[in-house]
Amino acid sequence: MRIGLQIPDFTWPNGPAAMGGELATIARTADDAGFELLAVMDHFFQIGVVGPTEHDMLEAYTTLGFLAAHTNRAKLLTVITGVVYRHPGILAKIISTLDVLSGGRAMLGIGAAWHEEEARGLGVPFPPLAERFERLEETLQICLRMWSDDETPFQGKHYQLERPLNVPAPLTAPHPPIMIGGGGERKTLRLVAKYADACNLFPSPELAHKLDVLREHCAREGRDYDTIEKTVYYPFDVGENGSEVGKVLDALGRFAELGFTTAVGSVADVWRITPLEIMGERVIPEAAQL
Repeated sequence: MRIGLQIPDFTWPNGPAAMGGELATIARTADDAGFELLAVMDHFFQIGVVGPTEHDMLEAYTTLGFLAAHTNRAKLLTVITGVVYRHPGILAKIISTLDVLSGGRAMLGIGAAWHEEEARGLGVPFPPLAERFERLEETLQICLRMWSDDETPFQGKHYQLERPLNVPAPLTAPHPPIMIGGGGERKTLRLVAKYADACNLFPSPELAHKLDVLREHCAREGRDYDTIEKTVYYPFDVGENGSEVGKVLDALGRFAELGFTTAVGSVADVWRITPLEIMGERVIPEAAQL
């Protein structure tokens, strides 16, 4: 089981003036501790399950560029980019840039978007769900085209690109891995089977069922189910001085038994640094054996 860190909240005790230095320390510590993935949310306002709307929130891809400069090994991604937040041609270019400047460590985490409040708040068009899924599929097609040698025009229902030129190309071959987030059985998991290198699911009693649905979509799409990385979102809380490490490892063991190979999520009180060190010393090595 591989472990990834997502940083969903930047409202830390020392405020924005200290944020850059503290975030750099978090990134270096996580990289050295053995976290395989380093992720941020792609939100402009804080989301309700994490904190009040007005809490500090950094723009995702600027932040990933900053994290790239302070790390050497961890893959860099959002969990998860909302498809309507950036034009797909620009998004493909952003991921390519991150991949080149990080030495081949970029991933594209993407989904159909859901947080209408922030979109409306900042004037971002937020079409109905069915259209967002149409845009998601076209975005995946555009990214894959721009990460290939094909510069022929793209003519979709929602997007038209006269020349999808992308120079320099990503370093990662054949392209930066694509993670699609969400467990929708009819649309999301079909897109995973058709386009993605990884899925990302939230823990629930239906996890095993979701994987069965994905397996069925893979069969219909002619895709090898085993080639898709199964990731689960799990918030890590190792407790005071690591008192909850056993609980965390038990949960990871249950995910591994279901067939998940990666768990990615927040670490409680990440700004204290000690929880990251405990993860590196007592969780990540044990999880690697699951």
